[in-house]
Amino acid sequence: MASALDEDTQASLAAGRETVGAMLRAAQKDLQKVFVLFLVGFIGTFYLLRLYVWDFLKSVTEAQMSAATQQGYEIIAQTPFDVILLQAKIGMAAGIILALPLFLYFSRDALRERGAWPASPVSRLKIVGVALVSGVLFFGGLVYGYLVFFPFMFAFLAGNAISVGFQPTYSIVLWAEFMFLLTLSFGFAAQLPLGVTALSYTEVVPYETFRDKWRHAIVGIVAFGALFTPPDPFTQIMWATPMLVLYGVSLYCAKVAVTAKRGRAAFDARALVRDHWNTLAGGSFVGFLAVYGFYTRGGVAATNSLLAGVSSSYVLYPAGTTLGLDPATAAAVYGVGGAVVGLAVAAGYHAYRDLASAVGPLQQPGDPAEIDVGELDADGVRAAPPEAFAAMDEDEAVALAGAAVDADDRTKARAILDRFDGAEATAADAGDDDAADGAVAAVEDRTRRAAGTFADEYGDEGDREEFQGLLEDASFVLDSVTSKSFRIVAVFAAVLSVTFGWLYTGGIGDVFESFQRRLPAEVTIDSLNVVALHPMEALIFQVKFSMLVAVVAVLPMLGWYAWPALREKDVVRGRRRVIFGWVGALLVGLFAGFAVGSLYVSPAIIGWLVTDAVRANMVIAYRISDFFWLIVLTTIGIGVLVDIPVLMVLLNTVGVSYQRMRRRWREVTVGLMAAAALFTPADVLTMILVTIPLMAVYGVGLLALFVLTLGGRRNLSAPRAERDDESDAGTGA
Repeated sequence: MASALDEDTQASLAAGRETVGAMLRAAQKDLQKVFVLFLVGFIGTFYLLRLYVWDFLKSVTEAQMSAATQQGYEIIAQTPFDVILLQAKIGMAAGIILALPLFLYFSRDALRERGAWPASPVSRLKIVGVALVSGVLFFGGLVYGYLVFFPFMFAFLAGNAISVGFQPTYSIVLWAEFMFLLTLSFGFAAQLPLGVTALSYTEVVPYETFRDKWRHAIVGIVAFGALFTPPDPFTQIMWATPMLVLYGVSLYCAKVAVTAKRGRAAFDARALVRDHWNTLAGGSFVGFLAVYGFYTRGGVAATNSLLAGVSSSYVLYPAGTTLGLDPATAAAVYGVGGAVVGLAVAAGYHAYRDLASAVGPLQQPGDPAEIDVGELDADGVRAAPPEAFAAMDEDEAVALAGAAVDADDRTKARAILDRFDGAEATAADAGDDDAADGAVAAVEDRTRRAAGTFADEYGDEGDREEFQGLLEDASFVLDSVTSKSFRIVAVFAAVLSVTFGWLYTGGIGDVFESFQRRLPAEVTIDSLNVVALHPMEALIFQVKFSMLVAVVAVLPMLGWYAWPALREKDVVRGRRRVIFGWVGALLVGLFAGFAVGSLYVSPAIIGWLVTDAVRANMVIAYRISDFFWLIVLTTIGIGVLVDIPVLMVLLNTVGVSYQRMRRRWREVTVGLMAAAALFTPADVLTMILVTIPLMAVYGVGLLALFVLTLGGRRNLSAPRAERDDESDAGTGA
């Protein structure tokens, strides 16, 4: 059987395996040192977690919780090995992170041979400086996360769960993984100033790009936060606000670095001191006075009072406590440090002003082809980009060379002609059009080979052609819907917001109470506990359920806008106004199934499960996601099951034949499994349990169509000729 990977991907994987093997061979003599460093990180992290970290993380979690919330939440271990295995996994990750730089250093020869190591030596001072700045920024991100973000977030999540009648019983594994994931996200997000400055300084990405694309940066920051933070406005704001501030700081740092690089030749340190000595002295004096006054005029007491007001256990010690000096002398020592900082700030400010005046405003580089070669000298002509000469014709080049000769600058004239001839030779050798066509052809060839690889897995030649035709039809229909995407997205967002707002403000608790009233009498409220093992579990369920409702709401719109394209591809027949009747029929089936499930099926199934556990004297603690999805699937799910055969009959009335539905059962299965994976709990068992009844009722629908269409010999839709007459008569539909 052919591989599911194309040739280029296989070649890339083979090259990666070869590189890893070469790195291991190059570092073979020093692997013992790498392993020792790994053990140091592993064992050190293991015991740090055991002795200090768990208590610290729990104190952070409870920092902003009310007394009632602290009593209502718990952190539990689900199995006897949860804690020790979690400590081992975190220790291994820490050991690998600690040992990886040393491994890369020892394998530098193998990386240098493959061009993956810097060719020119890098100053150790620069490496240490970058590492120090990166560490400070990482630590700053952690400080914000643990002092501000985590306390407020956990107080909100636990309080929200308790307010709707659930018990936040967090699994130590899920709780710790969630905190460490957010810890890394804050630490790496804090590297933004360093990354933007480095990219701008090296001109990999020009500073002007970061400056002009700030709107895109805002969208990216918000989208990144949506992936790693709870989906409520409060925590989104707490994530996005410092990130936007960091982006502004990053832009300023990048501007300073780029200005310093471009104006380095014009900088004169002696002139800076001579021209601004009074400001430098004033900055030093202000820095000394600020720090000295802070320690001698009640700054320490005010800071400790503020920390106590936000329930922080941190305390700032008075001057001299850690130095062994009297308070006045220690305050003076600290003041000298403040004077140095004030001097550095003043010097940096004036240095930047002088450099900026020498360089001028930073502008976005223009099109190289628009450079005025006539204004350049001979050296400028030789340094100009080739696009400036590729855009010329021969008459322009000769005219510019003649003007240079008239100005008695034969060197410039010769440089212009040489650059023009070189640009022509390059274009002739490469063949601009042929090269472009070749590049496009290469991309198309790779795409075709990749698509062919997957098509080979699909079946024989007839199946592959049918599969490719199906993809083309789907692309055509999708293009027809795209023009109305704004309306569809607006309706989707509105339904999603309303549904989520209702659940978020207590609707999920109302559903739970309503369901409890329909359970058997022997199942009391105290005997049925619904818990959250993950801090985000309740919110994730609310988001998924809201998305499901929003998808159902926009399905009629999708059908309405896709109908003309479907009719053109001969998938359906008749006018699209039949969708109104479809919506009514499907809603009747949905609500009828929901009523049956809500009144009989769901209470019977869950009541039987709960009663059986109560009789066995078990403590019942169902997860929010599992319990509520069971309610959804046994209530609304019954309505969906009823609607599938109804929808199949309706599709047959507009031209989707019984034979086509029977032949497409594989595609239907894949689509149902994908929907189950997206909207139900993220586990394989639930996905299969949801897909099986859906496919069963799909089989019922096929059986019903087999009877109604006399085995597929006579479908319920109008004949093709009648459809064409109807379409001609109602082209405005």
